[in-house]
Amino acid sequence: MASDGRESADYPDFLIGGGEMGARIRAYDWARTPLRSPQQWPQSLRSALSICLHSSVPTAIYWGPELRLLYNDAWAPVPAERHPEVLGQPAHAVWGDIWGVVGEHFAQVLRTGEGYSTYDQMLPMVRQGAARETYWNYSLTPIRGEDGSIAGIFNQGYETTARVMAERKSLAEREQLRRMFDQAPGFMTMLKGEDHIFDLANRAYLELVGRRDVIGKPIRDALPELEGQGYYELLDKVYESGEPFVGTAVPVDLKRGDGQGIERRFVDMVYQPITDAKRRITGIFIEGSDVTDRVRAEADLRASESRLRFLSELDDRLRASRDASEVMRAAAEHLTLRLGASRTAYADVDADNDRFIVRDDYAAPGIESSAGVYSLNLFGSRVAADLRAGRTVVIRDMKSELAVGEGREMFLSIGIGAIICCPLIKDGKLVAMMAVHQSTARDWQEDEITLAESAVERCWAYVARVGAEARLRDMNETLEQRVTEALAERKIFADLFETTNSFVQIIDPDYRFLAINTASVDEYQRMFGFRPAAGDNLLELILANCPWHHDPIKALWAPALKGETFGEVSEFGAAERRWYDMKLAPVLSADGAIIGASLFGYDVTARIHEQQQLARAEAARREADALYRAYFENTAEALFIINVLEDGGFSIEELNPAHELLTGLRTDEIKGKPLDEQLPADVVAEATGNYRRAVAAGQPISYREVLRLPAGARHWDTVLVPVANAAGRINKIIGSARDVTAHVQAEEQLRQSQKLEAMGSLTGGVSHDFNNLLSPIIGALDLLQRRGVGGERERRLIDGALQSAERARVLVQRLLAFARRQPLQTISVDVGELVNGMADLIRSTAGPQIKVVVDVEDALPGAVADPNQLEMALLNLSVNARDAMPDGGTLRISAVGDEVALGHATNLTPGSYVRLSVADTGVGMDSETLKRAIEPFYSTKGIGKGTGLGLSMVHGLAAQLGGALTIASEPGVGTNIELWLPVGGTPGQLQGQSAEATVPRDRRGTVLLIDDEEIVRASTADMLVELGFDVIEADSAEEGLNRMAAGLTPDLIVTDHLMPGRSGGDLAMEVRGRWPDLPVLLVSGYAEAEGVAPDQVRLVKPFRQADLAAHIAELTGA
Repeated sequence: MASDGRESADYPDFLIGGGEMGARIRAYDWARTPLRSPQQWPQSLRSALSICLHSSVPTAIYWGPELRLLYNDAWAPVPAERHPEVLGQPAHAVWGDIWGVVGEHFAQVLRTGEGYSTYDQMLPMVRQGAARETYWNYSLTPIRGEDGSIAGIFNQGYETTARVMAERKSLAEREQLRRMFDQAPGFMTMLKGEDHIFDLANRAYLELVGRRDVIGKPIRDALPELEGQGYYELLDKVYESGEPFVGTAVPVDLKRGDGQGIERRFVDMVYQPITDAKRRITGIFIEGSDVTDRVRAEADLRASESRLRFLSELDDRLRASRDASEVMRAAAEHLTLRLGASRTAYADVDADNDRFIVRDDYAAPGIESSAGVYSLNLFGSRVAADLRAGRTVVIRDMKSELAVGEGREMFLSIGIGAIICCPLIKDGKLVAMMAVHQSTARDWQEDEITLAESAVERCWAYVARVGAEARLRDMNETLEQRVTEALAERKIFADLFETTNSFVQIIDPDYRFLAINTASVDEYQRMFGFRPAAGDNLLELILANCPWHHDPIKALWAPALKGETFGEVSEFGAAERRWYDMKLAPVLSADGAIIGASLFGYDVTARIHEQQQLARAEAARREADALYRAYFENTAEALFIINVLEDGGFSIEELNPAHELLTGLRTDEIKGKPLDEQLPADVVAEATGNYRRAVAAGQPISYREVLRLPAGARHWDTVLVPVANAAGRINKIIGSARDVTAHVQAEEQLRQSQKLEAMGSLTGGVSHDFNNLLSPIIGALDLLQRRGVGGERERRLIDGALQSAERARVLVQRLLAFARRQPLQTISVDVGELVNGMADLIRSTAGPQIKVVVDVEDALPGAVADPNQLEMALLNLSVNARDAMPDGGTLRISAVGDEVALGHATNLTPGSYVRLSVADTGVGMDSETLKRAIEPFYSTKGIGKGTGLGLSMVHGLAAQLGGALTIASEPGVGTNIELWLPVGGTPGQLQGQSAEATVPRDRRGTVLLIDDEEIVRASTADMLVELGFDVIEADSAEEGLNRMAAGLTPDLIVTDHLMPGRSGGDLAMEVRGRWPDLPVLLVSGYAEAEGVAPDQVRLVKPFRQADLAAHIAELTGA
């Protein structure tokens, strides 16, 4: 047996090499089998076996009616102990134990003519004397013989038993662990990856989160309510640091069911990082218990103890107080300190149920006292009604809970942002109040409200006690003391009556003044021009001096004279109009009869004017706000407002809808939070740098930026306007951004197009020069090869040189294709027939790990194309797709008719096209790679794995045919490349061309050969001479025409196309006009068709003698 398969000349070339199995096949007595000796094997078997023997993939061939077996070294382990006896045996004999399974697969391939592949196929294969469960990935591809029928089957595959068994064992173990995991009393879950995707979760965990479907989702999507609670950040920290976290009674706010609000739960938990064999963190295991009931019970106990302790201390403090004032102040201080409030005040309410006096209060440091006289009605109808009904008033945020005109202004004017106000009702009337104030909004808790009510109830009780004690002491004083005090009190009231700036008046039922103080008399003089005195009739004075006020003033006093107590703000005056805040009440005798009415009033003109001015300003502000809000909400520009924090940081205050749509951010999710908690670090760094520039400049700045946000990378033209507050500090930045991504992309596409156009021009020129250089090289080598010059070594060197030259020719053709200057033989092509015809070749090229799907639309119209170049383009795209799927995948080739309208993404002329698509599920391309994908010589495959011209050639071909090439790709998803071809003509059957056409050697005639390149002309002349022609040479079209004008009568003209002076195309046109029967063969390396007749026969440089002979035969009809 031969050791290397090369020393015997008895074996055909296709059996050379192939290792052990190559040697065994050569040594096998095939003549005794139906296959007969290898010298008689058909070319189809020879080619398939040559591929098989030199493949590193386990490969076998089943040939002939009995499917006799041949295989390579890599496939030898497949039959195990049956090797090597199975060589040359029929398939049913080799696989008798599993023929019931695989036999059907072989039959299907033979019956349908389509390939078959399967993965993890179970085969009960006999090994070591016993049937064993084995698993396999394999494919069966039909091999067609010379007559087109299926002559054999090409088999590739490998065993997967070990993997399948390991996965099965792992699955069983995992199921057991899952049951234990799911039934654990505490909650457990497993998060994987840096996005913390739920991989596992037991019943206890799902119950905790409201039985939501969380598996397979990142925690940020599955539990969005955790945003802002710190859990996302804590998980990130554990994942990055590898340090576990242990928490006890940790609060977490969860939405535990559809339609339910947020519920706070407390958990004991552990975050434990999980690592792989290389100590890399791959996920986090979370385990813990829901301890909400325990925490709440402990909290209730602590709150109860604290409340009882506070009330006990308050009782001790109040018990030691000697009078009502001291009781109230002690209670106010105790409540303020206990609740951490701004102030606690207490007030007495007048009999009119409206006027009240804050006697005193206890205020925290820096808080002003609220002592003074107030009208309850000014605090709004809701507050007044609740207090008069004996209901505790609880307001957590004045600005949001009370509307303008409903008391909000009054509360805010005395520094109250939130309040708990407890009323005291006696005999159905409001007589006193105690209120806890907070200068800012505050979310009062129920236990705080209950505590305040309990403290106030104790306060009222102690006030009643000390009052009773005081009254008892008063009863023990002497009558003289009481009389003295009464007289003193009367004098005090008299002095107060005359000296107060308030207006005090009393009239009888006939409107006569019973009493009027000096302030009132002066005001009547100032406003109406008369000075009333006790005994004067008010209505008569008014009628005599300003009769237009008679009815209003009478109507003002009338309700009080009928027994009604009320307050009113009205405007009076003649030359000068003034506003008055008046309280009117009936005056009763000792037996309760109405004997008159009293008025107590103030000039509140300044306050009213101020309120009116404020109201106008507020209305103007609201109108401006409405206009701004309308613009902000509806403009197409992205607007945003940034808060400038005192520590130099920034937070987002608001984004308009256009900004939210462009960036994918939402105001309600990020408002008020620092930027570095909301956006990626690189985005934050760039944005904050611009914000700091705006703050430092103190004036608007503008710039263009590229931000990569959740919605993707966008180009923005942005303007930032810094805004200063009343103190002069810049506290906000108003920004507007216009999305110019489309404009930037258009500029980039223009630059890329110009770049490719320049590269195409350069490439086309260089390629033409290379064609001229290659023409004599290939011609000379072709001549040497045909003449068999030299010994075996020299002939081998000539063959190698010719192969390299041919490769260079292919490379130049690809460069010309990219430059859109390759000569094309365009016809109407049936793209569906072409694709289906190449399907088997593409499947064998792709390999068994890749599923090839062909989808061709029925009744597809013909497309204008060069079928040979289109086949090469399709094969290039398929090979690229295969290389992009190293681990296998799906390659889909489809062809459909499509219509292109004006403005289509391809920029094609509107019309009908055939769209040929090659899509894969491979690694995909990032944006940078996609930008350069069609550049010549650009490749990501590595050195020696590609020329980088495949996509360039396809792009150039599409453009040259009047179509387009589009590429869509995404890393990790795959790539889809679409070739758009214009529709035209009726497809005909694709005819193969023979490169071996010859001109009979005895042919005689004269050829006029015209080429400006001497070396190219010499090479072509040698070929023509060898073909039996006499050759006359000329170095220009002008010289050739001059020779014919001088009497030269050639049988054929062979001319270069592009030459100095007149071109070959011009020459052919003139010859056709002057000598119509004289054939002209045009030679060119360009696709340049200007000045060339459509039916002009052309020969592509560089060429061999056979090519030249074939074109002469076509031209002359020989």
